[in-house]
Amino acid sequence: MKKKIWKLWTGCLLWVWLLSGCSTDPELLKTEIKESGSTVVQSQTEGAQAAQAVEASRVEAEPEAVPTVPPVREFEDAYDEARYAVGIDTQAYEDLLAQQRGNYAFDSLSLAGQYWYVDIYRVLSAMAMDIELYKEQNEAVGVAGIDTVFQCVMNDHPELFFVKGYTYTHFTYGEDTVRITFSGSYTMDREEAAIREEQIDSYVAECLAGIRMDASDYEKVKYVYEYLITNTEYNLQAPENQNICSVFIGRQSVCQGYAKATQYLLNLLGVKTTLVIGKVSDGQGHAWNLVQIDGRYYYVDTTWGDASYQEEEEQEEAESKGIPTINYDYLCVTSAQLSGTHTIQNVVPMPECTAIEANYYYMENAYFTAYDEEGLAELFERAYRAGHRDVTLKCADETVYYSFLEELITNHKIFRYLNSPDGVVAYAENTAQLSLTFWLTEEPAAGAEEPPG
Repeated sequence: MKKKIWKLWTGCLLWVWLLSGCSTDPELLKTEIKESGSTVVQSQTEGAQAAQAVEASRVEAEPEAVPTVPPVREFEDAYDEARYAVGIDTQAYEDLLAQQRGNYAFDSLSLAGQYWYVDIYRVLSAMAMDIELYKEQNEAVGVAGIDTVFQCVMNDHPELFFVKGYTYTHFTYGEDTVRITFSGSYTMDREEAAIREEQIDSYVAECLAGIRMDASDYEKVKYVYEYLITNTEYNLQAPENQNICSVFIGRQSVCQGYAKATQYLLNLLGVKTTLVIGKVSDGQGHAWNLVQIDGRYYYVDTTWGDASYQEEEEQEEAESKGIPTINYDYLCVTSAQLSGTHTIQNVVPMPECTAIEANYYYMENAYFTAYDEEGLAELFERAYRAGHRDVTLKCADETVYYSFLEELITNHKIFRYLNSPDGVVAYAENTAQLSLTFWLTEEPAAGAEEPPG
């Protein structure tokens, strides 16, 4: 019996046909192998680089059956045994599904997608290779759905810092799917991952020691926002800046590192948080978070809250003006407030966030629905008593915003609230977020304005 072999290279596709001499029209077992990476977001303004996909396909003779090794627990075949070894108990799927409920991306999938989510999560957590996905969902999800499910797992689980992508192998007999196996692509081995986990645990213990577990959800979100901004430097060259290691170990990162670190800490504190992927106003990629506070959704962008995120050409000017270290414009905002600067392009749909009750300015009594002199007086008095260097207020809409500018700046009423013996005011406008920041220092800052003599 002879076999004829033809190989045809087309770009990165490789097809290998093995034809048996005992049949002129054999049913062929086709094995399709594909590789993909997780979302990569990195640029001076959170630019995104999608990991390149490398695809290869081959057709080969059906492999010989592998005999089942008698395990401690009895299995019907090697399929169940291999899956059980990485924590996938086919007989207890309901428990595995229940463990993931409450994760935003997981809850957004169909039931069939959720089965494969459980499988992929278990494979990646165990740093395993070549584990067959739940065969009952082969048709419902299929190879076309693998990337969506993988991205959902990664968006829900920042602790998978050692994962850089995945590969899968699709076995078909004729037009029918025989099986699909899944493998993670990892940046390190288990021993190195264990060392990193110890370093992460050390950082986390130090961080969470500063917040009470019985604090409100808002207090927890605000604490994590401030802690990460204060202890992290925005740096495009930071090692491993697409995962939590860059923040928790290196203390330098870019947007995806900030967002995953925020998610990791808030999840530990019991605040439901997921990763959001999209673009910012200049068209470059970005990552931030969706959080749930008291049953309502809000967006949080820790990266844009960090003054060190300023572009290099702006830093000297920012330092001369004494720009606040923390910008609260992106702490618990609505969809409408976010849409002025951010565009969502997530793997699953995001909710419309309309609540303002946990917005930073609302919580701090610095949110104005109309020009209010009494409210302004109280706001500035609190800032001076607390020893703050600056005070920021937020307006409900453009009409309110421009009324504040007219009254405080054009009509010079700011001096009713600002202690400025020299008659100088330093302030910053944020028209996108409808906020105004005033510096309380007595020394004039660069760009400060003086009223006419």
